[in-house]
Amino acid sequence: MILVDTSSWIHLLRPRGDAEARGRVVAALQNGNACWCAQVRLELWNGASGTQEKKALRDFERLLPDLAVTEDVWGLACELACKARAAGISVPATDLLIAACARHHSAELEHCDSDFDLLRKIES
Repeated sequence: MILVDTSSWIHLLRPRGDAEARGRVVAALQNGNACWCAQVRLELWNGASGTQEKKALRDFERLLPDLAVTEDVWGLACELACKARAAGISVPATDLLIAACARHHSAELEHCDSDFDLLRKIES
């Protein structure tokens, strides 16, 4: 499974999105590997503009597997936050939760967000 972060979905949904990022998301969709989680879904709905984007999100809700954000995911997100802070890294709590969700479910994380690159350095 590939947990697609909001940053990559945006490139797919927006006409001026990065073609390389769009290609990675399309490949994950075509291979049946793309998934999302509640936090990503919330971020996308929060930024959705226009009928076409909203239709795409409704389609995704019907088709995409949803990785559960469980108590274990929250616990892992808190651990990541502590490790990040100890390493002098500050990332948004939303990214900590998404990274923890991917890690907990052993999913690859598709993103275009440098915060996830910073988190990868401290994950063990």
